[in-house]
Amino acid sequence: MSRVPGWLGRLGAGLTEISERYNERRAEAEREQDDPEPAGDHVPPPPDYAPDVAARPDPALAVPWGVRVAAEAGWRLLVLAGTLWVLMRVISAVQLVVLSFVIALLITAILQPTVARLRRHGVPRGPATALTALFGFVVIGLIGWFVTWQVMENIDDLSGQIQDGIDELRNWLLNSPFHVTDKQINEIATNLREAVGANTDQITSAGLEGVTVVVEALTGILLSVFCTLFLLYDGKRIWEWTLKLVPAAARPGVAGAGPAAWRTLTAYVRGTVIVALIDAIFIGLGIYFLDVPMAVPLAVFIFLFAFIPLVGAVVSGALAVVVALVTQGVFTAVMTLVVVLAVQQIEGHILQPFILGRAVRVHPLAVVLAVACGGMVAGIGGAVVAVPLVAVTNTVAGYLRSYSQKSALRHSVRPRGATALSAEPTPQTPSAPE
Repeated sequence: MSRVPGWLGRLGAGLTEISERYNERRAEAEREQDDPEPAGDHVPPPPDYAPDVAARPDPALAVPWGVRVAAEAGWRLLVLAGTLWVLMRVISAVQLVVLSFVIALLITAILQPTVARLRRHGVPRGPATALTALFGFVVIGLIGWFVTWQVMENIDDLSGQIQDGIDELRNWLLNSPFHVTDKQINEIATNLREAVGANTDQITSAGLEGVTVVVEALTGILLSVFCTLFLLYDGKRIWEWTLKLVPAAARPGVAGAGPAAWRTLTAYVRGTVIVALIDAIFIGLGIYFLDVPMAVPLAVFIFLFAFIPLVGAVVSGALAVVVALVTQGVFTAVMTLVVVLAVQQIEGHILQPFILGRAVRVHPLAVVLAVACGGMVAGIGGAVVAVPLVAVTNTVAGYLRSYSQKSALRHSVRPRGATALSAEPTPQTPSAPE
Protein backbone atom coordinates (compact mmCIF):
# COMPACT_ATOMS: atom_id res chain seq x y z
CA MET A 1 0.00 0.00 0.00
CA SER A 2 2.95 2.32 0.62
CA ARG A 3 4.21 2.04 -3.01
CA VAL A 4 0.94 3.00 -4.77
CA PRO A 5 0.99 6.77 -4.02
CA GLY A 6 4.55 7.12 -5.38
CA TRP A 7 3.67 5.45 -8.64
CA LEU A 8 0.62 7.64 -9.06
CA GLY A 9 2.71 10.78 -8.41
CA ARG A 10 5.23 9.83 -11.12
CA LEU A 11 2.41 9.14 -13.59
CA GLY A 12 0.79 12.50 -12.86
CA ALA A 13 4.12 14.33 -13.36
CA GLY A 14 4.67 12.60 -16.74
CA LEU A 15 1.19 13.50 -17.95
CA THR A 16 1.74 17.10 -16.90
CA GLU A 17 5.05 17.27 -18.87
CA ILE A 18 3.41 15.74 -21.96
CA SER A 19 0.59 18.31 -21.72
CA GLU A 20 3.05 21.23 -21.56
CA ARG A 21 4.98 20.01 -24.61
CA TYR A 22 1.71 19.62 -26.52
CA ASN A 23 0.68 23.16 -25.62
CA GLU A 24 4.06 24.53 -26.77
CA ARG A 25 3.84 22.76 -30.13
CA ARG A 26 0.27 23.92 -30.62
CA ALA A 27 1.25 27.54 -29.90
CA GLU A 28 4.17 27.26 -32.34
CA ALA A 29 1.86 25.88 -35.05
CA GLU A 30 -0.58 28.73 -34.53
CA ARG A 31 2.24 31.30 -34.90
CA GLU A 32 3.34 29.69 -38.15
CA GLN A 33 -0.22 29.87 -39.49
CA ASP A 34 -0.57 33.53 -38.52
CA ASP A 35 2.78 34.61 -40.16
CA PRO A 36 3.65 32.16 -42.92
CA GLU A 37 6.93 32.50 -44.92
CA PRO A 38 7.13 31.45 -48.58
CA ALA A 39 9.28 28.47 -49.05
CA GLY A 40 11.03 29.91 -52.14
CA ASP A 41 12.15 33.15 -50.46
CA HIS A 42 13.42 31.53 -47.33
CA VAL A 43 17.18 31.46 -47.38
CA PRO A 44 18.80 29.43 -44.69
CA PRO A 45 21.61 31.18 -42.88
CA PRO A 46 25.11 30.21 -44.01
CA PRO A 47 27.03 27.87 -41.80
CA ASP A 48 29.60 29.25 -39.47
CA TYR A 49 32.52 27.90 -41.52
CA ALA A 50 31.39 29.70 -44.76
CA PRO A 51 33.65 32.69 -45.83
CA ASP A 52 32.27 36.26 -45.82
CA VAL A 53 31.19 37.53 -49.33
CA ALA A 54 31.23 41.32 -49.98
CA ALA A 55 28.06 42.85 -51.45
CA ARG A 56 28.30 43.97 -55.13
CA PRO A 57 28.26 47.79 -55.55
CA ASP A 58 25.95 49.76 -57.83
CA PRO A 59 27.27 49.64 -61.45
CA ALA A 60 27.05 53.44 -61.76
CA LEU A 61 29.21 53.79 -58.66
CA ALA A 62 31.71 51.29 -60.03
CA VAL A 63 32.46 53.61 -63.03
CA PRO A 64 35.33 56.04 -62.28
CA TRP A 65 34.34 59.64 -61.68
CA GLY A 66 36.35 61.00 -64.61
CA VAL A 67 34.69 58.60 -67.04
CA ARG A 68 31.24 59.57 -65.77
CA VAL A 69 32.02 63.29 -66.19
CA ALA A 70 33.41 62.67 -69.69
CA ALA A 71 30.29 60.71 -70.65
CA GLU A 72 27.98 63.44 -69.33
CA ALA A 73 29.91 66.13 -71.24
CA GLY A 74 30.17 63.91 -74.33
CA TRP A 75 26.48 63.46 -75.02
CA ARG A 76 25.85 67.16 -74.45
CA LEU A 77 28.59 68.01 -76.95
CA LEU A 78 27.00 65.60 -79.42
CA VAL A 79 23.67 67.40 -79.03
CA LEU A 80 25.36 70.77 -79.58
CA ALA A 81 27.25 69.46 -82.61
CA GLY A 82 24.03 68.10 -84.09
CA THR A 83 22.30 71.43 -83.52
CA LEU A 84 25.15 73.32 -85.18
CA TRP A 85 25.13 70.91 -88.12
CA VAL A 86 21.41 71.41 -88.67
CA LEU A 87 21.85 75.18 -88.35
CA MET A 88 24.65 75.19 -90.92
CA ARG A 89 22.54 73.11 -93.30
CA VAL A 90 19.70 75.62 -92.98
CA ILE A 91 22.09 78.54 -93.55
CA SER A 92 23.57 76.82 -96.61
CA ALA A 93 20.07 76.31 -98.02
CA VAL A 94 19.28 80.05 -97.71
CA GLN A 95 22.85 81.30 -98.07
CA LEU A 96 21.95 84.17 -100.40
CA VAL A 97 19.32 85.54 -98.02
CA VAL A 98 21.61 85.26 -94.98
CA LEU A 99 24.54 86.98 -96.71
CA SER A 100 22.28 89.73 -98.05
CA PHE A 101 20.90 90.40 -94.57
CA VAL A 102 24.35 90.41 -92.97
CA ILE A 103 25.68 92.81 -95.63
CA ALA A 104 22.63 94.99 -94.98
CA LEU A 105 23.56 95.01 -91.29
CA LEU A 106 27.10 96.14 -92.15
CA ILE A 107 25.81 98.91 -94.43
CA THR A 108 23.28 99.94 -91.78
CA ALA A 109 26.07 100.16 -89.22
CA ILE A 110 27.79 102.70 -91.51
CA LEU A 111 24.70 104.75 -92.35
CA GLN A 112 22.76 104.64 -89.07
CA PRO A 113 24.84 107.38 -87.33
CA THR A 114 23.92 109.73 -90.19
CA VAL A 115 20.22 108.97 -89.72
CA ALA A 116 20.54 109.59 -85.98
CA ARG A 117 22.30 112.91 -86.62
CA LEU A 118 19.57 114.05 -89.00
CA ARG A 119 16.90 113.03 -86.48
CA ARG A 120 18.61 115.13 -83.80
CA HIS A 121 18.40 118.13 -86.14
CA GLY A 122 14.64 117.75 -86.43
CA VAL A 123 14.37 115.79 -89.71
CA PRO A 124 11.52 113.22 -89.61
CA ARG A 125 12.41 109.55 -89.66
CA GLY A 126 11.21 108.86 -93.21
CA PRO A 127 13.07 111.69 -94.97
CA ALA A 128 16.19 111.09 -92.85
CA THR A 129 16.21 107.45 -93.87
CA ALA A 130 15.57 108.24 -97.55
CA LEU A 131 18.28 110.91 -97.73
CA THR A 132 20.87 108.74 -95.98
CA ALA A 133 20.13 105.64 -98.06
CA LEU A 134 20.11 107.63 -101.30
CA PHE A 135 23.44 109.25 -100.48
CA GLY A 136 25.02 105.95 -99.45
CA PHE A 137 23.87 103.95 -102.46
CA VAL A 138 24.82 106.78 -104.84
CA VAL A 139 28.34 106.83 -103.40
CA ILE A 140 28.64 103.03 -103.73
CA GLY A 141 27.34 103.18 -107.31
CA LEU A 142 29.76 105.96 -108.24
CA ILE A 143 32.67 103.95 -106.88
CA GLY A 144 31.67 100.94 -108.97
CA TRP A 145 31.17 103.09 -112.07
CA PHE A 146 34.53 104.80 -111.57
CA VAL A 147 36.39 101.51 -111.26
CA THR A 148 34.71 100.12 -114.39
CA TRP A 149 35.41 103.30 -116.34
CA GLN A 150 39.07 103.34 -115.37
CA VAL A 151 39.53 99.69 -116.32
CA MET A 152 37.82 100.14 -119.70
CA GLU A 153 39.86 103.27 -120.44
CA ASN A 154 43.19 101.65 -119.65
CA ILE A 155 42.56 98.08 -120.78
CA ASP A 156 44.16 98.56 -124.22
CA ASP A 157 47.27 100.24 -122.87
CA LEU A 158 47.45 97.70 -120.07
CA SER A 159 47.28 94.75 -122.48
CA GLY A 160 50.14 96.20 -124.54
CA GLN A 161 52.20 96.86 -121.41
CA ILE A 162 51.49 93.34 -120.18
CA GLN A 163 52.73 91.91 -123.48
CA ASP A 164 55.89 94.02 -123.26
CA GLY A 165 56.31 92.98 -119.64
CA ILE A 166 56.00 89.31 -120.56
CA ASP A 167 58.71 89.76 -123.23
CA GLU A 168 60.95 91.50 -120.70
CA LEU A 169 60.31 88.77 -118.16
CA ARG A 170 61.21 86.15 -120.76
CA ASN A 171 64.47 87.93 -121.61
CA TRP A 172 65.26 88.26 -117.91
CA LEU A 173 64.69 84.54 -117.36
CA LEU A 174 66.95 83.69 -120.29
CA ASN A 175 69.76 85.84 -118.87
CA SER A 176 69.12 84.96 -115.22
CA PRO A 177 71.28 82.64 -113.10
CA PHE A 178 68.42 80.09 -113.04
CA HIS A 179 69.65 78.64 -116.39
CA VAL A 180 66.21 78.77 -118.00
CA THR A 181 66.39 77.97 -121.72
CA ASP A 182 64.25 79.20 -124.59
CA LYS A 183 63.03 75.63 -125.17
CA GLN A 184 61.68 75.35 -121.62
CA ILE A 185 59.82 78.67 -121.94
CA ASN A 186 58.28 77.54 -125.24
CA GLU A 187 57.22 74.24 -123.64
CA ILE A 188 55.50 76.11 -120.80
CA ALA A 189 53.66 78.32 -123.29
CA THR A 190 52.64 75.28 -125.37
CA ASN A 191 51.36 73.45 -122.29
CA LEU A 192 49.29 76.48 -121.32
CA ARG A 193 47.73 76.69 -124.80
CA GLU A 194 46.96 72.97 -124.77
CA ALA A 195 45.42 73.20 -121.30
CA VAL A 196 43.19 76.04 -122.45
CA GLY A 197 42.16 74.12 -125.60
CA ALA A 198 41.47 70.90 -123.72
CA ASN A 199 39.32 72.68 -121.12
CA THR A 200 37.23 74.73 -123.56
CA ASP A 201 34.02 73.00 -122.46
CA GLN A 202 34.78 73.62 -118.84
CA ILE A 203 35.57 77.26 -119.56
CA THR A 204 32.29 77.60 -121.44
CA SER A 205 30.35 76.02 -118.58
CA ALA A 206 32.19 78.30 -116.17
CA GLY A 207 31.02 81.24 -118.27
CA LEU A 208 27.44 80.00 -118.08
CA GLU A 209 27.83 79.59 -114.33
CA GLY A 210 29.18 83.13 -114.30
CA VAL A 211 25.88 84.33 -115.74
CA THR A 212 24.09 82.55 -112.89
CA VAL A 213 26.45 84.17 -110.41
CA VAL A 214 25.68 87.59 -111.87
CA VAL A 215 21.93 86.97 -111.51
CA GLU A 216 22.40 85.82 -107.91
CA ALA A 217 24.60 88.85 -107.23
CA LEU A 218 21.93 91.22 -108.54
CA THR A 219 19.31 89.44 -106.42
CA GLY A 220 21.53 89.73 -103.35
CA ILE A 221 22.12 93.43 -104.03
CA LEU A 222 18.38 94.10 -104.24
CA LEU A 223 17.77 92.15 -101.03
CA SER A 224 20.54 94.07 -99.27
CA VAL A 225 19.06 97.38 -100.43
CA PHE A 226 15.56 96.54 -99.14
CA CYS A 227 16.90 95.16 -95.84
CA THR A 228 19.04 98.27 -95.36
CA LEU A 229 16.08 100.59 -95.93
CA PHE A 230 13.89 98.77 -93.41
CA LEU A 231 16.69 98.48 -90.85
CA LEU A 232 17.40 102.21 -91.10
CA TYR A 233 13.75 103.15 -90.90
CA ASP A 234 12.40 100.63 -88.36
CA GLY A 235 15.40 99.01 -86.72
CA LYS A 236 14.31 99.78 -83.17
CA ARG A 237 10.90 98.19 -83.60
CA ILE A 238 12.42 95.15 -85.28
CA TRP A 239 14.72 94.71 -82.28
CA GLU A 240 11.83 95.08 -79.82
CA TRP A 241 9.84 92.46 -81.74
CA THR A 242 12.85 90.13 -81.69
CA LEU A 243 13.05 90.47 -77.90
CA LYS A 244 9.53 89.11 -77.60
CA LEU A 245 10.78 85.78 -79.01
CA VAL A 246 13.30 85.45 -76.17
CA PRO A 247 12.16 83.67 -72.96
CA ALA A 248 11.16 86.08 -70.21
CA ALA A 249 13.89 84.86 -67.85
CA ALA A 250 16.65 85.64 -70.37
CA ARG A 251 15.07 88.79 -71.84
CA PRO A 252 16.82 91.38 -69.59
CA GLY A 253 20.26 90.00 -70.39
CA VAL A 254 19.57 89.81 -74.13
CA ALA A 255 18.07 93.32 -74.08
CA GLY A 256 21.36 94.64 -72.71
CA ALA A 257 23.57 92.49 -74.93
CA GLY A 258 21.89 93.73 -78.14
CA PRO A 259 22.99 97.40 -77.88
CA ALA A 260 26.48 96.29 -76.82
CA ALA A 261 26.71 94.04 -79.90
CA TRP A 262 25.46 96.85 -82.14
CA ARG A 263 28.08 99.26 -80.74
CA THR A 264 30.77 96.67 -81.45
CA LEU A 265 29.54 96.13 -85.00
CA THR A 266 29.34 99.87 -85.66
CA ALA A 267 32.85 100.42 -84.29
CA TYR A 268 34.20 97.54 -86.38
CA VAL A 269 32.65 98.72 -89.66
CA ARG A 270 33.58 102.36 -89.10
CA GLY A 271 37.14 101.46 -88.13
CA THR A 272 37.51 99.07 -91.06
CA VAL A 273 36.32 101.75 -93.50
CA ILE A 274 38.80 104.27 -92.10
CA VAL A 275 41.70 101.79 -92.19
CA ALA A 276 40.79 100.62 -95.71
CA LEU A 277 40.60 104.23 -96.91
CA ILE A 278 44.03 105.02 -95.45
CA ASP A 279 45.52 101.89 -97.07
CA ALA A 280 43.98 102.74 -100.45
CA ILE A 281 45.18 106.34 -100.37
CA PHE A 282 48.78 105.67 -99.35
CA ILE A 283 49.33 102.56 -101.45
CA GLY A 284 47.60 104.28 -104.38
CA LEU A 285 49.90 107.31 -104.04
CA GLY A 286 52.93 105.02 -103.83
CA ILE A 287 52.14 103.06 -107.01
CA TYR A 288 51.09 106.30 -108.75
CA PHE A 289 54.51 107.88 -108.19
CA LEU A 290 56.12 104.60 -109.33
CA ASP A 291 54.27 105.01 -112.68
CA VAL A 292 52.31 101.78 -112.27
CA PRO A 293 49.34 101.87 -114.70
CA MET A 294 45.77 101.93 -113.35
CA ALA A 295 46.89 103.21 -109.99
CA VAL A 296 43.43 104.56 -109.13
CA PRO A 297 41.52 101.31 -109.91
CA LEU A 298 44.13 99.36 -107.98
CA ALA A 299 43.64 101.70 -105.03
CA VAL A 300 39.88 101.09 -105.17
CA PHE A 301 40.50 97.32 -105.25
CA ILE A 302 42.76 97.68 -102.21
CA PHE A 303 39.96 99.56 -100.42
CA LEU A 304 37.38 96.87 -101.21
CA PHE A 305 39.64 93.92 -100.40
CA ALA A 306 40.54 95.48 -97.04
CA PHE A 307 37.14 94.29 -95.76
CA ILE A 308 38.46 90.71 -95.96
CA PRO A 309 40.89 90.47 -93.03
CA LEU A 310 44.38 89.10 -93.73
CA VAL A 311 43.50 87.51 -97.06
CA GLY A 312 42.26 90.73 -98.67
CA ALA A 313 45.44 92.65 -97.92
CA VAL A 314 47.59 89.85 -99.36
CA VAL A 315 45.52 89.51 -102.53
CA SER A 316 45.27 93.23 -103.26
CA GLY A 317 48.97 93.77 -102.53
CA ALA A 318 49.93 90.83 -104.75
CA LEU A 319 47.73 92.21 -107.54
CA ALA A 320 49.51 95.58 -107.39
CA VAL A 321 52.93 93.89 -107.39
CA VAL A 322 52.03 91.66 -110.38
CA VAL A 323 50.77 94.64 -112.39
CA ALA A 324 53.98 96.54 -111.57
CA LEU A 325 56.07 93.51 -112.53
CA VAL A 326 54.53 92.88 -115.94
CA THR A 327 54.34 96.57 -116.87
CA GLN A 328 57.35 98.31 -115.30
CA GLY A 329 59.84 95.57 -114.51
CA VAL A 330 61.42 93.89 -111.50
CA PHE A 331 62.71 97.05 -109.78
CA THR A 332 59.31 98.75 -109.82
CA ALA A 333 57.69 95.54 -108.58
CA VAL A 334 60.13 95.36 -105.66
CA MET A 335 59.47 99.00 -104.76
CA THR A 336 55.72 98.39 -104.96
CA LEU A 337 56.14 95.43 -102.62
CA VAL A 338 58.06 97.65 -100.17
CA VAL A 339 55.31 100.27 -100.25
CA VAL A 340 52.57 97.66 -99.71
CA LEU A 341 54.41 95.98 -96.82
CA ALA A 342 55.23 99.30 -95.14
CA VAL A 343 51.62 100.52 -95.25
CA GLN A 344 50.28 97.17 -94.05
CA GLN A 345 52.73 97.10 -91.13
CA ILE A 346 51.66 100.58 -90.09
CA GLU A 347 48.05 99.48 -90.39
CA GLY A 348 48.49 96.33 -88.30
CA HIS A 349 50.54 97.86 -85.48
CA ILE A 350 49.26 101.44 -85.27
CA LEU A 351 46.01 102.09 -87.13
CA GLN A 352 43.93 99.07 -86.12
CA PRO A 353 44.75 99.17 -82.38
CA PHE A 354 44.22 102.95 -82.29
CA ILE A 355 41.05 103.15 -84.42
CA LEU A 356 39.29 99.91 -83.57
CA GLY A 357 40.31 99.90 -79.91
CA ARG A 358 39.60 97.22 -77.36
CA ALA A 359 35.89 96.92 -78.19
CA VAL A 360 36.50 94.73 -81.22
CA ARG A 361 39.91 93.30 -80.43
CA VAL A 362 40.05 89.67 -81.54
CA HIS A 363 43.05 87.35 -81.25
CA PRO A 364 44.89 86.83 -84.57
CA LEU A 365 44.39 83.07 -84.32
CA ALA A 366 40.63 83.60 -84.01
CA VAL A 367 40.75 85.91 -87.04
CA VAL A 368 42.59 83.34 -89.16
CA LEU A 369 40.28 80.49 -88.16
CA ALA A 370 37.16 82.65 -88.63
CA VAL A 371 38.22 83.79 -92.11
CA ALA A 372 39.10 80.21 -93.11
CA CYS A 373 35.80 78.80 -91.86
CA GLY A 374 33.79 81.65 -93.38
CA GLY A 375 35.50 81.17 -96.74
CA MET A 376 34.88 77.42 -96.70
CA VAL A 377 31.21 77.83 -95.79
CA ALA A 378 30.17 80.82 -97.91
CA GLY A 379 33.10 81.89 -100.07
CA ILE A 380 34.14 85.55 -100.19
CA GLY A 381 30.95 86.70 -98.46
CA GLY A 382 31.59 84.33 -95.58
CA ALA A 383 35.16 85.58 -95.23
CA VAL A 384 33.88 89.19 -95.12
CA VAL A 385 31.31 88.60 -92.35
CA ALA A 386 33.34 86.08 -90.33
CA VAL A 387 35.42 88.53 -88.28
CA PRO A 388 32.59 90.94 -87.36
CA LEU A 389 30.52 87.91 -86.38
CA VAL A 390 33.30 86.70 -84.08
CA ALA A 391 33.74 90.19 -82.63
CA VAL A 392 30.01 90.54 -81.93
CA THR A 393 29.85 87.03 -80.43
CA ASN A 394 32.78 87.86 -78.15
CA THR A 395 31.05 91.04 -76.98
CA VAL A 396 27.73 89.28 -76.35
CA ALA A 397 29.39 86.44 -74.43
CA GLY A 398 31.36 88.85 -72.26
CA TYR A 399 28.29 90.96 -71.52
CA LEU A 400 26.12 87.97 -70.60
CA ARG A 401 28.86 86.60 -68.35
CA SER A 402 29.22 89.88 -66.46
CA TYR A 403 25.44 90.29 -66.31
CA SER A 404 24.99 86.82 -64.80
CA GLN A 405 27.63 87.55 -62.18
CA LYS A 406 26.04 90.86 -61.24
CA SER A 407 22.60 89.24 -61.17
CA ALA A 408 23.86 86.48 -58.88
CA LEU A 409 25.29 89.04 -56.46
CA ARG A 410 22.16 91.16 -56.59
CA HIS A 411 19.76 88.27 -56.02
CA SER A 412 21.78 86.49 -53.36
CA VAL A 413 19.50 84.82 -50.79
CA ARG A 414 19.35 86.51 -47.38
CA PRO A 415 18.01 84.86 -44.19
CA ARG A 416 14.60 86.06 -43.07
CA GLY A 417 12.55 86.01 -39.86
CA ALA A 418 14.17 85.00 -36.62
CA THR A 419 17.24 83.77 -38.45
CA ALA A 420 17.69 87.16 -40.06
CA LEU A 421 17.31 88.88 -36.73
CA SER A 422 19.85 86.59 -35.16
CA ALA A 423 22.19 86.95 -38.12
CA GLU A 424 22.18 90.74 -38.00
CA PRO A 425 24.74 92.25 -35.64
CA THR A 426 23.12 93.68 -32.55
CA PRO A 427 24.01 97.29 -31.89
CA GLN A 428 26.20 97.64 -28.87
CA THR A 429 25.63 100.40 -26.35
CA PRO A 430 28.74 102.48 -26.01
CA SER A 431 30.26 102.14 -22.60
CA ALA A 432 30.61 105.12 -20.37
CA PRO A 433 34.00 106.70 -20.27
CA GLU A 434 36.03 105.72 -17.35
